[in-house]
Amino acid sequence: MNYTTLTAILFTVLFAACNSNDDAADAYGNFESTEIIVSAEATGRILQFDVEEGAVLPAHAVVGGIDSTQLNLKKAQLGANIKAVLSKRPDVSPQLEVIRQQIATQQREKKRVENLLKANAATTKQLDDINAQIAVLEKQYASTASSLNTQVSGLTSETQPLQYQVEQVQEQLAQSRIVNPVQGTVLTKYVENGEVVNFGKPLYKIADLRTMYLRAYIAGDQLGQFKVGQAVTVQTDLPDGAMKSWNGTVSWVASEAEFTPKTIQTKDERVQLVYALKVKVQNDGSLKIGMPGEIRLSKN
Repeated sequence: MNYTTLTAILFTVLFAACNSNDDAADAYGNFESTEIIVSAEATGRILQFDVEEGAVLPAHAVVGGIDSTQLNLKKAQLGANIKAVLSKRPDVSPQLEVIRQQIATQQREKKRVENLLKANAATTKQLDDINAQIAVLEKQYASTASSLNTQVSGLTSETQPLQYQVEQVQEQLAQSRIVNPVQGTVLTKYVENGEVVNFGKPLYKIADLRTMYLRAYIAGDQLGQFKVGQAVTVQTDLPDGAMKSWNGTVSWVASEAEFTPKTIQTKDERVQLVYALKVKVQNDGSLKIGMPGEIRLSKN
């Protein structure tokens, strides 16, 4: 082999190595999303469940309901108990009205006696007797009003615990409705219509796939290249070896190192300490959970 041929081979190897280094991604990972497991907040038979895997559900939509017959009966019973207690309240106005009329009658009689007294047709004792009767009636009025108000207040207080129980049942009735918490796509359905569920039983899993996160791992010497809020390029595979590029933003960088996950291919890389990070990417519908992706930093 002559010198010219050897030089050409070395140049080709070096050129290929340089191209390989330039083409290498800065980090590799897989896409994930924020998944939410929606669980039952009541116990009973599912009477309605409008959830199917792959369906897109809007936020705060009622997607099902759990049998609430017993709760409605309990609420009706509490309402009847409250009505029974309040029916014992005395009618204050008529009882006090009788005493008010007596006082008014004595007030008129007092004016008549005062006029007679001026004409020397009545005695001072008669006026004193009327004043004493008026004072007695006024005290009777105050005492009766106080007694009746105490009775009313006491009976009203008896209904307060029942009112709290009604509010508790009302909250339980609200929890018997299955309300979808966030907009997203149903990933997994755990129960079917007609099943009996207990409080806390998972019903379905949902995730907002409009925003995806590429979880990747970087070595310690790469930490200085990534920071939260930084714009990066994310690439995914296309047929025939082509790549599709996405605009991504670093949303999280781990503060502590961990061992490389076993999904990394080589044994040497798996025993290294690395830092996890997440890159947020807006999904056009083609990104799926678990898809591999690459992160590339902008080269200046």
